[in-house]
Amino acid sequence: MGVCYGTCFGTAGVALKLNREQKSQIVDAYRTHNTDTGSPEVQIAILSERISYLTEHFKVHAKDHHSRRGLLKMVGKRRRLLDYLKSKDPNRYRTVIERLGIRK
Repeated sequence: MGVCYGTCFGTAGVALKLNREQKSQIVDAYRTHNTDTGSPEVQIAILSERISYLTEHFKVHAKDHHSRRGLLKMVGKRRRLLDYLKSKDPNRYRTVIERLGIRK
């Protein structure tokens, strides 16, 4: 595919990474105060969006094992952030999982 300097698209037209506008929309939706860009809620939301992109990517590219490793690392990082948030503030944890729809 070559080098990607913006939004990269796979052969199925699925964006492989978030562009600046998409990321800022997620930050605006999940931030806890005006200058918040790194709270657990924001990080979890960004990771969830990237995970959903990669999940769509694997529907077409089932043998892309290098990207699958990245997906597993992202899922693990999101799990650790969720565990941290659950131990520090269970109410915020419940709010995030309800908004993202990532738990039953």
